[in-house]
Amino acid sequence: MMLIATLLTHPDRPVLERVTVESLRNAWGGGDAVWLDPGVAAEFPLEAMPENRWQVWEALQGLKVDLVIQPAEGRKKRVLIADMDSTMIEQECIDELADEAGVGAYVASITARAMNGELDFEAALKERVGMLKGLPVKVIDEVIRHRITLMSGGPALLATMKANGAYCALVSGGFTAFTARIAEVLGFDENRANTLLMENGALTGEVAQPILGKAAKVEALHDISTRLGITPQAALAVGDGANDLGMLGLAGTGVALHAKPSVAAQCDVRVNHGDLTALLYLQGYLREEFAA
Repeated sequence: MMLIATLLTHPDRPVLERVTVESLRNAWGGGDAVWLDPGVAAEFPLEAMPENRWQVWEALQGLKVDLVIQPAEGRKKRVLIADMDSTMIEQECIDELADEAGVGAYVASITARAMNGELDFEAALKERVGMLKGLPVKVIDEVIRHRITLMSGGPALLATMKANGAYCALVSGGFTAFTARIAEVLGFDENRANTLLMENGALTGEVAQPILGKAAKVEALHDISTRLGITPQAALAVGDGANDLGMLGLAGTGVALHAKPSVAAQCDVRVNHGDLTALLYLQGYLREEFAA
């Protein structure tokens, strides 16, 4: 089985040097290197998985370079299924709401532990939402407008995959009040998330059942694949938290993006330094093939 080794870094810091790529290619007996974006991403074919793969990966981390080795066949995917918080956006929405409610630091500590797999996701979500009771609903719009920013590379990722016929779904353990807006801005075909319950213009401190967590993300990938008449192998999934592990493991390519340490440790494809355009380079897209 032919493999592809991809080296990449953040487009804003084009530190990938030719000598790094060529030295590794020569050491591993790889084929000719192709520069997908000078200074940012390059790839070369391999006939076998190198025994020192993870040692080299670790060394490259010190250079702020990511290394991914994957099968060459079927790299371009027909589905993108993405987490939202700390993946398609730079924030955790519930932490931003909690900050407005005056309990930001405490809620953020729970979020971090839940995303690292230290707490039960559903119980942690209920506890955090409970602390939002009484928060005016209008605060959601204010948070979206003033606190939420898109993750670098997201617009290019969505535009390019959709231009090439991919179906894109935003599936979050967060809230529909946010996913609906982010999905619209970025061009996702659908979005799924939890629903915050509201009454008399304020949050009730409860979330609608059933709660969308790890299992629901897996179910979403199965649903979408069945509807499109493909298998999950044709999907590219991206996320950063423990509740993403199910879909990351099921998808043909599951990318742990700037993931929590315990999450990254369970994934073969780890992007710690690149942005969301890394998902295009991993599929073999050249920079000039990115859609506007």
